[in-house]
Amino acid sequence: MGWWIHEYYQAGRIVELVSWLFWVPFAITLHELAHGWAALWQGDDTPRRQGRMTANPLVHMGGFSLLMFALIGIAWGVMPVNPGKFRWGRRGRIVVSGAGPAMNVALSFVSLTLLVAWLAIAPSDSTLYRNIALFLWTGGWLNLILALFNMLPIPPLDGASVLSGMSFHLYKFFQRSQSQMIGMFLVLLIFFSGCGSGVFTVSMRLAAAYVDLVSGVLGTPGLGEGIG
Repeated sequence: MGWWIHEYYQAGRIVELVSWLFWVPFAITLHELAHGWAALWQGDDTPRRQGRMTANPLVHMGGFSLLMFALIGIAWGVMPVNPGKFRWGRRGRIVVSGAGPAMNVALSFVSLTLLVAWLAIAPSDSTLYRNIALFLWTGGWLNLILALFNMLPIPPLDGASVLSGMSFHLYKFFQRSQSQMIGMFLVLLIFFSGCGSGVFTVSMRLAAAYVDLVSGVLGTPGLGEGIG
């Protein structure tokens, strides 16, 4: 396999490439900021003290994550928090950990709703029409992927932290070094073995179902007419 950016460029998929280059850092940055906002609300000032409450993707993703994104299209972010300061104690993890995926769901909803509006009001016989539709569509399903993937019950993903807040036994289990090592192995396995294709499929189907449902109710052009 070649360099993914070069392959997109050579195939003339410039709009898709630009969409990925925008949405991935944007979605990850807001995902991490959502964690930070929730932590501050829970009484933990760690994100602010460490200068992480910023819209700068480099702060949240780091140089290595951005490099990996440029090389192979995979990226991640980090928001330092101190659960010991949460006003709700261990259950504060549910709020703080769930805030990131919830932000991605919200971004998906906004992007797909804007897509429905764009399909309804824009002239369909222009290149700009299809390009903006594709940009909004990419933002919709990509944010759903980030939300669903992060909610997998595997440490260090958010799903494991949410479950830790629900059960003290799971909290102790996920805190074990063996669980952390196995979790990292499973995450890498999902990334590099293609096991995560199911998350992609579910996310795209959910995004398409939402667009088609709202378009059908409003009697506006559907997804296929907009970017097909």
